[in-house]
Amino acid sequence: MFYGLALLTCLSAWAIVLSQNIIRMSVYLLLTLGGVAGMYMMLNAELLAAVQLIVYVGGILILIVFGIMLTSKNPYMQLRADAWEMMLGVAIAVSIAGLLILSMVHSPISTVSQPGGLGGGYDHVAAVGRALLSAYVIPFEVAAVLLLVVMIGAAFMARQRAK
Repeated sequence: MFYGLALLTCLSAWAIVLSQNIIRMSVYLLLTLGGVAGMYMMLNAELLAAVQLIVYVGGILILIVFGIMLTSKNPYMQLRADAWEMMLGVAIAVSIAGLLILSMVHSPISTVSQPGGLGGGYDHVAAVGRALLSAYVIPFEVAAVLLLVVMIGAAFMARQRAK
């Protein structure tokens, strides 16, 4: 199951890179983020999976789609890259892949599951919820206000274009 989710994630991420339609890119991004959430579930990191689905799939991806649909004259526009842009992208991707492989090979983290959870003092979802709504309530609210301002700005820009 894990390898199936990893394959889905990799193939949909590759489809994002190859696609030229921005709406299709959003759908492929949905599949990629969903595959990552599924892998988190397989690794017994339920909190990370829930955050992945709620924040990224439920929030950011919807914000991207609404932003595209509200502000773009043609949301189905085609995106084309020049040859030098493609070569630069390939060079950056190969560099990042090399760094990731190098860091995985030299990582001191054991691959054996630890009985105490992920560490850092947040072993349970309830503890993370308490910390989020007590010690980290200000950054949480700032992020919520920022997303609200972005949505209002997108609606305002769309309204200005309509006039």
